[in-house]
Amino acid sequence: MKKLLSTVCTIALLSLSSGTALAQQAYPTKPIRLVVPFGPGGFTDVVARILGQKLGESLGQGVVIENKPGAGSMIGTDFVAKAAPDGHTLVIVSSTHVISPWIYKNVPYDPIKGFAPVTKLVDSPYVLLTNPKVPVNNVREYIALAKSQPDKIHFASSGNGSAQHLIGGLFASMTGSPIKHVPYRSSNLAATDLVAGVVESSFAGVPNALAHVPTGRLKALAVTSAKRIAQLPNVPTMQEAGVPGYDATIWLAMLAPAGTPRDIVNRLNSEVAKIMNTPETQKAMFDAGVEVSLSTPEAMGQLMVSEMEKWGKVVKEAGIKLE
Repeated sequence: MKKLLSTVCTIALLSLSSGTALAQQAYPTKPIRLVVPFGPGGFTDVVARILGQKLGESLGQGVVIENKPGAGSMIGTDFVAKAAPDGHTLVIVSSTHVISPWIYKNVPYDPIKGFAPVTKLVDSPYVLLTNPKVPVNNVREYIALAKSQPDKIHFASSGNGSAQHLIGGLFASMTGSPIKHVPYRSSNLAATDLVAGVVESSFAGVPNALAHVPTGRLKALAVTSAKRIAQLPNVPTMQEAGVPGYDATIWLAMLAPAGTPRDIVNRLNSEVAKIMNTPETQKAMFDAGVEVSLSTPEAMGQLMVSEMEKWGKVVKEAGIKLE
């Protein structure tokens, strides 16, 4: 009898182990929706498309990129927060994810508890760009022009509450520059109007700078990071350009809905790390103007908490509000 019970227990354990293994191997069972809560053309979209294709090949299922812009990235992010927690709907968020609660009165999800962090992906600065017709060649001249023409110098962004909005607001606060914010539905649309001369300036992602600065369609006055970047080595930092203490970089991360099984989160983290660490992907990311910066799920969760506190202080000190 004891021998029989032992055999039954052994079979049960083997079946459970086998079932777990099969469940892990089964994921994904259908194409994965990778939501970008911004419009096409910005650096979040560029990173998603580089990663998405390779992730699909690695997982053996298609990865469909879906742009769902609006409300400072909240529309697309809320869509994922309410999706089934099975690893088939993911989102790539930026620092905006932890900025929104300080900007908007009603955020329809908890930015921390509403998601299962998968991994940090990249870091990137922004670039202060101006249309060539604007009569400035450096940051000091830009500040002087803005002060001489209050509210007549505009800066375009990808929307109210976006990272571009906040970075521009921080600049205005630190320099006392009365520049006026103009929100667009995407950074690509903002860049289009900047090139056309509809708006005078923008704190734009590096991909937009690389697309227009070398051809002379736009001028780069400074990068927002504490160090110069290899893609634009001749462009000074804000601190070098005369704004002491200014340092603002943006990160991107992959999140899943809260409650996503840990084995799926771990597998995604592992697959993304393999892809991002290849020379081919690292070159593609460099060409896109971003720096690969990976993390564990736990470290990403901790970063979101600390970044939410940091940007909350920035919003309050800068007095940034939605129009």
